[in-house]
Amino acid sequence: MKAVGSLASEDDLLANAVGDLVTRTGLPVAFGGFERSHAVEVTAVVGNRTPHLSGLVVHASRGLGGRALVERRPRLALDYRSSRNITHDYDRAVLGEGISTLFAVPVMVSGRARGVLYCGSWAASPFGESIARTALRVASDLATELRVREEVSRRLSLTAPAPALLGLDAPAREQLRESYAELRRIGAEVADAGIRARLAEIERRLATLSNDGAAQDPLDVKLSPRETDVLACAALGHTNAEIAATLSLREGTVKSYLQSAMAKLDAGTRHAAVAKARRAGLLP
Repeated sequence: MKAVGSLASEDDLLANAVGDLVTRTGLPVAFGGFERSHAVEVTAVVGNRTPHLSGLVVHASRGLGGRALVERRPRLALDYRSSRNITHDYDRAVLGEGISTLFAVPVMVSGRARGVLYCGSWAASPFGESIARTALRVASDLATELRVREEVSRRLSLTAPAPALLGLDAPAREQLRESYAELRRIGAEVADAGIRARLAEIERRLATLSNDGAAQDPLDVKLSPRETDVLACAALGHTNAEIAATLSLREGTVKSYLQSAMAKLDAGTRHAAVAKARRAGLLP
């Protein structure tokens, strides 16, 4: 697990995703790249037999990947050479590699196509739903990783050594707390256990950043994930109705979680519960 300040680079995440495509789909070749200036530059390739794909630049709307990028949906060419649904600007690279069937999946982050992942085979063959579903899952996992990385980078450029955070002003502390609540919301949407574990570690670090990792008032209290979610939102001043809308819960359920957290923390009000949780290092 990398620390917040040393998150895997985007290129590392892409390379891992391309490797996963080959491993999980069973197709022999996969490649991909990120979007830059309305084009996708292929920087990761696995299973290739020639150097044709490395460094390939696919422009928006051109070829199979260019269409996937612009249309923001997967595109399939069962017989790439004879396909009439794409331009053939990149035949030299794709056909030069010997690829016949090719599947292109855009990597969607917050509604934007951040890149494209490809997987293919040497011979034209039936392309089953299970392969497509697996490729989509790999792209979704990469998108989640990128979303987490963007959130951490955007809100936590201040991840200097923890002692430097002791002097945070009120707006910076509020931003830290908003980041914590947002990461917990992201974590609730993630199915992958490995990504959830990474998020949990980042959340733990955020919960202790403002006090140099040492709880001021150690308590033998264990809040459930949902109790923590609700208390983190309450810490931002949200009403029960707002918390319910944010976490897709019923308002009565939110009230129950708050009451449970307050009882565990021996607090008479939500504000007291938040204060005790912060002193104990359970919330930032």
